[in-house]
Amino acid sequence: MSLAASTKPLIDYPDSDGEPMSDNTVQFDWIATLKWSADSYFRDDPQVFVAGDHLIYTVEGEREIRQAPDVYVVFGRPKGHRGSYKVWEEAGIFPQVIFEVWSPRNGDTLTVEKLAFYERYGAEEHYIIYPEFPAHVAGWLREGDSLVRVPQINGFVSPRLGFRFEIQTGEVRIYGPDNKELVSPLEVFRERDYEREQAELQRLRAEAEKQRAEAEKQRADQFAAMLRKLGVDVDTL
Repeated sequence: MSLAASTKPLIDYPDSDGEPMSDNTVQFDWIATLKWSADSYFRDDPQVFVAGDHLIYTVEGEREIRQAPDVYVVFGRPKGHRGSYKVWEEAGIFPQVIFEVWSPRNGDTLTVEKLAFYERYGAEEHYIIYPEFPAHVAGWLREGDSLVRVPQINGFVSPRLGFRFEIQTGEVRIYGPDNKELVSPLEVFRERDYEREQAELQRLRAEAEKQRAEAEKQRADQFAAMLRKLGVDVDTL
């Protein structure tokens, strides 16, 4: 009697769905800003994983059941590189927060399909950023088995991320838990360079003030020495 080992067929789960990451530079900038900002705010928590334009597979053996959100955040899973996010290999944890950034390719049908997918598999928060006119944000929160539309998104704060959404002067603005506006890496570098320039300016001013004070003291000492030579008791002046 021979015993044959039972094995599951090997299934390839592609790391790419063949779709472009973004349709235009506005969408790409928003994706990069959201991903980079979430990474930055949770950089010290080893159990928060953030990804952008990354495939999520939800059912083992079903390679067609998948989505690639623009940005997603997973609480309770370690940081690290992944070709794709396979829920069954991640302790069954589906990403809690999903971001999509609207582009012309994202029609109403695709938007509805993605919402249904995220609702079915366990997302707690789902946001769609509409960066261009009319700029706005649509948000959904989980209530039981459903994702329910947030009735007033202006001023709303994400329960998981602490991000606050604002619509100001016709633009979408998002603020982090520290009340600082989310900005692109380019703006961060500009701010860093400005701060360095200001610090250098302060250093130069302090150095000039020190040199001025030293020069004044030197002149005072020279004047006092001259008076002493003339027999003046400068200590009594």
